[in-house]
Amino acid sequence: MEKLSSQQELTYQIETTASREQLSFRERLQEMFGSSPLSLEDRLFNIGMFTRSSVLVKFLVMSEIYQRILHVPGCLVEFGTWWGQNLILLENLRAIHEPFNKQRTIIGFDTFSGYTPISNQDKKSDVWKENSYRTGTNYIQYLRDLLEIHEGCNVLGHVRGRHKLIEGNVEITAPEYFNEHPEAIVAFAYFDMALYMPTKAALEAIKPHLVSGSILLLDELTWEESPGEAIAFKEVFSRDEVRIEKCKLYPSKAIITIR
Repeated sequence: MEKLSSQQELTYQIETTASREQLSFRERLQEMFGSSPLSLEDRLFNIGMFTRSSVLVKFLVMSEIYQRILHVPGCLVEFGTWWGQNLILLENLRAIHEPFNKQRTIIGFDTFSGYTPISNQDKKSDVWKENSYRTGTNYIQYLRDLLEIHEGCNVLGHVRGRHKLIEGNVEITAPEYFNEHPEAIVAFAYFDMALYMPTKAALEAIKPHLVSGSILLLDELTWEESPGEAIAFKEVFSRDEVRIEKCKLYPSKAIITIR
């Protein structure tokens, strides 16, 4: 796998409201992780020692959402996987909440080469620059291997093929995938692409495959720096088709439940 150079690692800018003092403490936390007297095995086993509350809350939100869709059949989808942490979380939440559900597949869509160009419905930003958030050549294979390892650690680990990574522009890959799988039912879909065109294409692609109780989690629905996601959502769904609520633990996220 290609290892990103320092210059390539700086091809993205994470949106944050942290103060300079908080960022300084985050740097110290990284230093403490690197200089820890614990062995690598012990650091992984005690990873909570180095997990910030702003990261832990994401785990809690994903667990809450998973419990909400336990009664809904179908696959779990993420549009915009980046490094793939949410896919790993979904695999392990599946092992915790329904270890014997071998039919619950997990599907991740990403270009793995970064953002596509913005449209007129999007707002220019240092965050959404074209090709930012790229993962490096062949990262997709690393992520496949990592998902397989996590799956192998869990119940029914011998049952393979329950993860799918779809590489390419989602405006093409999402319609293609769901046209090729008319039988698909989507229980949960997480949207973290921010931009109008890929978000709208993905929403349109999965809409025929949603059922009552299916949940969408939208990352930037009410963030004015990323208007494209909300515009796309409003163009695809009417207010009578969904119930919208603010995520309790992570207010910037919106939970959409299909009626």
